[in-house]
Amino acid sequence: MNKAEVLKEIIEQRRSIFPKDYSDTEISQEILDEILHSATLAPNHKRTKPWRFTIFRGEEKAKLALEMQSIYKSTQSETLFLEKKYNDIGFKINKADTVVSIVVNFSGMVPEWEEIAAVSMAVQNMYLTCTANNIGCYWSSPKIVDHLKESLTIEENQKCLGFLYVGNMD
Repeated sequence: MNKAEVLKEIIEQRRSIFPKDYSDTEISQEILDEILHSATLAPNHKRTKPWRFTIFRGEEKAKLALEMQSIYKSTQSETLFLEKKYNDIGFKINKADTVVSIVVNFSGMVPEWEEIAAVSMAVQNMYLTCTANNIGCYWSSPKIVDHLKESLTIEENQKCLGFLYVGNMD
């Protein structure tokens, strides 16, 4: 198969794979590094490299799950609070091998939409690299990420666009 055929096949196979379908097998550091490196190859105007990714694994990931559940609980009225959603937040984070926060850094050198587009292309590169390695992933942008400014150390010129959940598949 030539490169164009391989690329076409990877693009056609790309799907959002949700944490419920992840196995408990750990992703090797080598493959995780490859996934993250592919993100940095995304085009970006004036080379602003507007993506900021934080990796959550192990204990840090468990802390993130508890914090996200706490935020959900504290921001919902009793009538809107759903126990199932609360539990799902923790389940998704804990079931994923790795959770990557997706943050855009606005440089002020180019329009904001261009930097959001560059970050989106970086995430697409991660999706394609996951697909090529038979790793599941999906991008989620829950409203509660707006409450994570401190714990993600998001600066005034930054915005969290969500999380990429990554895990091996059964």
